[in-house]
Amino acid sequence: MPRDPRNRHAALRLPGLRIDSSNLALGDPDGDGFLGDRASQTAFRRYLDARRRYHFTGKRDPFGRTPTDAISKADIDLVLVGGNADAAHLVHAAVEDHAHQLAGVVRAFLVTDEWRGVRRIVIGGGFPGCRAGALSVRRAARLLKLQRAGVELSMLQHDGDDAGLLGWVPLAPAATHRYEAFLAVDIGGTNIRCGIVSPQLDIRADGSKARVLERSQWRHAVESPDRDEAVTRMAAMLNGLLAHARTLGLRLAPFVGIACPGEIAADGRILHGAQNLPGDWQADGFDLATEVRQCLDRVGRQIPRVLLHNDAVVQGLSEAARMAGVERWGVLTIGTGLGNASYTNLPS
Repeated sequence: MPRDPRNRHAALRLPGLRIDSSNLALGDPDGDGFLGDRASQTAFRRYLDARRRYHFTGKRDPFGRTPTDAISKADIDLVLVGGNADAAHLVHAAVEDHAHQLAGVVRAFLVTDEWRGVRRIVIGGGFPGCRAGALSVRRAARLLKLQRAGVELSMLQHDGDDAGLLGWVPLAPAATHRYEAFLAVDIGGTNIRCGIVSPQLDIRADGSKARVLERSQWRHAVESPDRDEAVTRMAAMLNGLLAHARTLGLRLAPFVGIACPGEIAADGRILHGAQNLPGDWQADGFDLATEVRQCLDRVGRQIPRVLLHNDAVVQGLSEAARMAGVERWGVLTIGTGLGNASYTNLPS
């Protein structure tokens, strides 16, 4: 029997699909950072802050004295549906700034070897889940169409909180298929989410009916833990879900998939790109899979196997069934940073 290509960290070949790239770092020609940073959720805050300073120097700011970083996404969205007119003007102007930058970033990716030929891009991450983010994506899609860029932007179909977990369905080794569910983790720059994922492959073999049965979330950015504290808390969340699965009587696979920012090596090391996580996750000798595994309770008689992959890759794969009609496609995840991955559908 041929070896399952998914039975490793950062697998690049799946049945019917190839992962061509992830965490592609394009330098910003006008600065020292990365081009993708221009289209992140953090960048949107910068654009809004710049608009506030430009339009309301010496006048009353409609957001008052609240620092831009402290304005909630809910408050930003609220002004778009009937709030203060001046505030709405500021947000719309910032959305326009962000949309132009997003369209520019998309065009820059499309001319790279890794993205050449991509015709559809899934937009995920936390930012498109809010009204301002969705508006920016729609505006960027319109700009790309006017520019005849030859690419379509597609909003993430699943809830953003679930997509980073559901993407493990096509990645999970075939040995997990005889079970009802498995555990998955999505590590972000602000939150860590853990969930019980039911692939439901008996209903749809392409995994499109998969769902998250239970999920727990920790907003680690509020508490500013160090790396070891974050790993311990993550393992505790997983053990809580293990206990919940036993209560539900689920046949749980002895497997945990962890989606993590950055470039993941075949041996599970995080090579770079994890700078938004608490502490140093790229340190020599740090093995996230082993650290988590040592803290996990047994599933039956086994300590669960832990595999890692890039978080944008995983989130994009939650849409794999919907992308079956296009040969080359990609994903951009707009959050604290801008994640990216590209794929090729292979002949069956």
